[in-house]
Amino acid sequence: METTELATKICQAASNKKAGNIITMDMRGLMFSTDYFVVCNAPTAAQVRAIADGIEEKLDEKNVHFSHKEGYQEGEWVLLDYGDVVVHIFKDESRDYYALEKLWGDAEITSYED
Repeated sequence: METTELATKICQAASNKKAGNIITMDMRGLMFSTDYFVVCNAPTAAQVRAIADGIEEKLDEKNVHFSHKEGYQEGEWVLLDYGDVVVHIFKDESRDYYALEKLWGDAEITSYED
């Protein structure tokens, strides 16, 4: 699966679980370890975990598996590392606090719309 297709599938799966403010950040040329970040948020830790589960299930169907998962138990910020695409699912307050869009301000940002 191509990187842009992978990012789109992740966005779709997050949207299906009612993730908020879904964006992709083009990290090519800014970081060597990944091409895209997909960033989204939810109001509760339970919904953050549900979004992570939905993404994992959708990609498992395509035989695409993450190499690393962090933060699932806490549900404040779940990271799913799919190699060329890294997913960041934040609880609302954590997204505001960590502000990845500002931290990586040189990245081209694309909003996901259903």
